[in-house]
Amino acid sequence: MWAVLAHLSIFAFALIAPLVIYLVKKDQSPFTRQHAAEALNFHITLAIAGVVSFVLIFVVIGIVLLPIVIIGGMVLGVLAALAAGRREPYRYPLTIRFVS
Repeated sequence: MWAVLAHLSIFAFALIAPLVIYLVKKDQSPFTRQHAAEALNFHITLAIAGVVSFVLIFVVIGIVLLPIVIIGGMVLGVLAALAAGRREPYRYPLTIRFVS
């Protein structure tokens, strides 16, 4: 359940929820730790992409890029939550690995 919540936190508490889940559950469940770390890495990457896209709005490309980042983040978050619900590992594409 915690692994699924870490991924679905993209809709609320995006950076805080996976961090809290990672810190609280990392020693209790390797499965939850892996999913929480993956979700945290993805949310940090999305935050960076969102800031860059917002800045690029002034050059017009951000108008197209920002919705792609937002919608892509939501879709990938749901796919990861479904994989966690099936007890399968999941790796987000194009994610910078800050937390291992």
